[in-house]
Amino acid sequence: MAATERRRAQAVSFGAAAATYERARPSYPDEAIGWLLPPGARRVLDLGAGTGKLTRALRDLGLDVVAVEPSAGMREQLARVLPGVTVLAGTAEQIPLAGQAVDAVLVAQAWHWVDPARAVPEVARVLTPGGRLGLLWNIRDERADWVAELTRIIHTPDYTDNGSTAPVVGPPFGPVERLDVEWSRLTGPDAIVDLVASRSYIITMPPAERAAVLSRVRHLLGTHPGLAGAAEISLPYVTRCSRAQLAPSALS
Repeated sequence: MAATERRRAQAVSFGAAAATYERARPSYPDEAIGWLLPPGARRVLDLGAGTGKLTRALRDLGLDVVAVEPSAGMREQLARVLPGVTVLAGTAEQIPLAGQAVDAVLVAQAWHWVDPARAVPEVARVLTPGGRLGLLWNIRDERADWVAELTRIIHTPDYTDNGSTAPVVGPPFGPVERLDVEWSRLTGPDAIVDLVASRSYIITMPPAERAAVLSRVRHLLGTHPGLAGAAEISLPYVTRCSRAQLAPSALS
């Protein structure tokens, strides 16, 4: 399969694993969310919302949240866990909202799937004057040796870099600011296997290859010193955050 075809298949793969994604993926630290939101924000769009991991954190802050997600399977999971939140079918390139509808657009684990040339002006269209685009990714912290080994196991040739260290935005937004937030999540071995199984490049593997990768992950968790026999494991993360404000010329 050509690289472009693999990337397209990965981008649309999540619906088939929506329940696993919802079960396994972590939320996001309050420090990261607070840094991304502009002062006084009330209406927020969670763009590429998936199963609503970020959506529920925004709702719990008392914000008026709308979720936009292209995958029907993901939208179904989101509606199940967050029945009071509006969830719409759409993409970053075609957002189903009126102009100046929200104070902030946040995109978690998804900006690397969009076409910035089309998505950036569309995000700018739905933002109010002074609005902000916020991007965030949860990245496993590979300074822990077992996490580095986990990455070596699961990063196959079909792995797609997410560009989280320097995401492309550009005009009409101003310069991109960056912040890394370190944190950890207490989880279990089965949940870590589910986390791996929810990755797009794992979902799209032939079944035998996927089973082999997951078997190697189980072996790591069952044999690595400090992990073997543990019912709970502290999985370290760095949440990579980027924010950009609409340039003054875009507000006239």
